[in-house]
Amino acid sequence: MRIGIDLGGTKIEGIAIDDDGGVRLRRRVASPRDSYADTLTAVVDLVRDIEREVGARGTVGVGIPGAISSATGLVKNANSTWLIGRPLGDDLPRRLDRPVRFANDANCFALSEAVDGAAAGADVVFGVIVGTGTGGGIVVNRRVVEGANAIAGEWGHNPLPAPRDGEWPGPPCYCGRTGCIETFLSGPGLVRDYARELRRSGLDTRERDGASASASDSLEPLRGAGAEQQRRGWGPGAVPEGGAPRDDKMKTARDIATSAHAGEPVASAALARYEERMARALGSVINVVDPQVIVLGGGLSNIDRLYESVPKLWAPYVFSDTVTTRLVRAAHGDSSGVRGAAWLWD
Repeated sequence: MRIGIDLGGTKIEGIAIDDDGGVRLRRRVASPRDSYADTLTAVVDLVRDIEREVGARGTVGVGIPGAISSATGLVKNANSTWLIGRPLGDDLPRRLDRPVRFANDANCFALSEAVDGAAAGADVVFGVIVGTGTGGGIVVNRRVVEGANAIAGEWGHNPLPAPRDGEWPGPPCYCGRTGCIETFLSGPGLVRDYARELRRSGLDTRERDGASASASDSLEPLRGAGAEQQRRGWGPGAVPEGGAPRDDKMKTARDIATSAHAGEPVASAALARYEERMARALGSVINVVDPQVIVLGGGLSNIDRLYESVPKLWAPYVFSDTVTTRLVRAAHGDSSGVRGAAWLWD
């Protein structure tokens, strides 16, 4: 039996799967925020509860919203900031009295889809998360590629390739750089671009009718569901610096996609720019990794037209006379991350 743990900022999910991927048990508990000690205890208790209910001891894999430094053994690059600088890679195996394998949550997403999801059977897979943020993971022959610095696949913090007028140096990113792919292809990035176009056209978001959302609107995507590790991107959220101020009728990424489908000009133009930028960004991935399949997850992966439009646009950015790489939607939805954590022991 394999146990997977998805350690998120608001919830911790655990799953027990058989050798064939069949789910034996799934549990979710709230994440203790701002406390490393309480988070560690919650994970230990969840594993023990799963084993007690299933009646078997299992291997344990954990997906975390960051990485464990190969130099220090401490957690780094985590958006759950109370984990940063903590020896999770030492403490959890000691508390569970067994080896534990860790991977970035985006890597777990990619692994899940490569093993028995939308990219099953492919030798080289790139998993992409587009939601509140962006992330990526590389899987080769059903093994996660972590790299020498444990940052392989961190696609979102590369600059947007071949910047156009107005795209350079680009919006500020939380990482301290500017013009990262994340600032353009995340949900807040799409909202920012839409708001900028409204200002240019002399329209104001508070004066527009149609599909709009308040801050209390559901984060449910148009199709399926996005896991926390997929960095959900439909909800209002905070718009990064350079975007429009929040108000009760600010469009969300979901609204923009819906309005574009209905033919609203500003939304249609914003989504077309989004598609072209994604094509440039994924074209560079194809040049470096050359995956057979690119799998999209996260809230914005529910925009159906991406799967037809983006592959038509990426050819000029790929160093090949033909591009056979397929762009597909994740098969496991909100189960991808936790399933991938379990498959770390494949």
